Amino acid sequence: MNGAHDMGGMHGMGPIDTDPNDPLFHAEWERRAFAVTLALGFQGRWNIDTSRHARENRPPPEYLGSSYYELWFKAAEKLALDTGLITAEELATGVPQAVSDTPPPDPERVAAILRKGSSARLPDTVPPRFKAGDRVLVRDVTTPRHTRVPRYCRGRTGVIDRDHGVYIFPDTHAHGEGTKPQHCYSVRFTGRALWGDAAREKDTILVDLWDDYLEPAP
Repeated sequence: MNGAHDMGGMHGMGPIDTDPNDPLFHAEWERRAFAVTLALGFQGRWNIDTSRHARENRPPPEYLGSSYYELWFKAAEKLALDTGLITAEELATGVPQAVSDTPPPDPERVAAILRKGSSARLPDTVPPRFKAGDRVLVRDVTTPRHTRVPRYCRGRTGVIDRDHGVYIFPDTHAHGEGTKPQHCYSVRFTGRALWGDAAREKDTILVDLWDDYLEPAP
């Protein structure tokens, strides 16, 4: 979506902190926000793309004024309200109105699932629309919905570098409209194709893009 989160390639945001020793959590509440989000997710009321959209879909002043885990917690609150896991009064007071008959996630099962990880790759047989070496144009889509195509590469031409296979299409999955299986490619752009002559001549950028984002380059 064209939200405040889509800041790739924007000027004036300062340097990116790449401290390798940066802790995963800077405060205990961040650890709890992460755990609450995972625990609510195990109720099966939404998927990972829905939760991403809930974090992105906020007014720019609120988004830019919130820390990483503040956004996680705000999204968890919204999703819990929208799906009926909690009521607005319960959220406001912190007092449950009824005792839930849904058991909490089993800690050992959760740990096993997190260790194993998961993939959005699908076994579906879907013909690819492109192959390595094809020139493609990224569709210039403006949408308030969830999308994984960054604003900085829309309307730009690149070359298919490799085909990752068939994956869930996040743009439909985020809104409960199915997985719409399709190929996801690594598309190679020159820095100058994205940012003009100010970019270094030999810079290249690889962006993972789904079939629906692309069309053959003229």
